[in-house]
Amino acid sequence: MSEDQTAEENLDLKDFSQENQVSDTDKTEVADSKPKQVEDLQAVFDVPVKISAVLGRTQLEISTLLDLEEGDVIELDRKVGEAIDLYVNNRLVARGEVVLVDEKLGVTMTEIISNNKDIM
Repeated sequence: MSEDQTAEENLDLKDFSQENQVSDTDKTEVADSKPKQVEDLQAVFDVPVKISAVLGRTQLEISTLLDLEEGDVIELDRKVGEAIDLYVNNRLVARGEVVLVDEKLGVTMTEIISNNKDIM
């Protein structure tokens, strides 16, 4: 028997009684206490973050790495045209396509990755 099943079986009916219910007023107070406005986030707008665009990955032996010369090609685990991963502070947040912008590389985001956590 799993730990979750044991916890469910140990629930008491008093856990569902009226005195343990959350009222609509309580729900409103909790919702109002969570800052969701842009003004509430002003303090973090100047915090620097590290953004990485990962084209692909590979593994090499050190001897192979040391033998690399200018012009050698390192094969990655992605195909041409496949979406690249975008990380913010080492957390995957989006996928996108490489684009050229004024002779510099850029990324167009094609998919936002949701982490299923509420942002407070």
